[in-house]
Amino acid sequence: MTSGRAYISRRASADAPSPAQPHPRVGRVVVVGSLNMDLVVRASRLPRPGETLPGRAFAQIPGGKGGNQAVAAARLGAQVAMIGRIGADCNGEALVQALLADGIDCSAIAASSTAPTGVALITVDDTSQNAIVVVAGSNGELSPAAVASHESLLSDADAVVCGMEVPTETVFAALSAARRFGRMVVLNPAPVAGPLPDEWYEAIDFLIPNELEAAAMTGLRIDSPGAAHVAASRLRARGASNVLITLGARGVLALTNEAHAGSRRSGDAHATHFPAATVAAIDTTAAGDTFVGGFAAALAGGRALPDAIRFAQAAAAISVTRAGAQPSIPHWPELSPH
Repeated sequence: MTSGRAYISRRASADAPSPAQPHPRVGRVVVVGSLNMDLVVRASRLPRPGETLPGRAFAQIPGGKGGNQAVAAARLGAQVAMIGRIGADCNGEALVQALLADGIDCSAIAASSTAPTGVALITVDDTSQNAIVVVAGSNGELSPAAVASHESLLSDADAVVCGMEVPTETVFAALSAARRFGRMVVLNPAPVAGPLPDEWYEAIDFLIPNELEAAAMTGLRIDSPGAAHVAASRLRARGASNVLITLGARGVLALTNEAHAGSRRSGDAHATHFPAATVAAIDTTAAGDTFVGGFAAALAGGRALPDAIRFAQAAAAISVTRAGAQPSIPHWPELSPH
């Protein structure tokens, strides 16, 4: 893996242009993750193997789970820095400019001298379901050494958010460094194909999979909040302090250390089902990333846990009513009075 050349050496200033900066940003969030250019096609349905379908529309949109989560956290009230990799190409340039427009610190983003910027090929059907193929590109070059070279960002953070579209050794390096500095650690294990390494769990404050990811990690079928509770119990037993399983239209099942109104005791933890709002969804592409970024911003800014979950749900509910990844993510004023 190449270490990459520094792409941008300055932090985005507080006065950087932004579509909406509704208030002074509070709480510091660092995202360690992927940056992709999304190539989005809309069609009546998802194609079957070997089938060619006519598409109705095409768009090229900034994305990547890490980038989406950083944008969500920034638009929803946090000071945000991104640790990532791009290619030395026009896609990489566009991704960084999009982050800067939201006031995100891009000083820890470097450009690869060998790999192109990552891309995601996304098909969205008339029911708002999507199928995604990701080509990692330069994201595959984000190394533990890159994390180590930016530990000052991690040590200053209120929350560190990690995803799994970058090498697993890099994810573990970020989790370990954040834990060493006593920072709050949020892991969105997407994509994941099986159980996480045992040594990861004790470094995680908030593990946030969706139902498919939780099923992959536990071997359980998750088709209801009750089934999600069972899966969350298994994940928490492995060492994660708190587990939030997002269930799309069925809401969020939270199994946490903290008792609050509406929770019920479950062994040594407290379980709560947070129902989802009913909305007319048109594209679910960045809903999970919006939830994760909004949740991290809310906790970093001092919100209580149940309020942070509801705030993140409200943001995700807005995002699914809009097309695209980062363009769908709302700004703080849209969530008032949340």
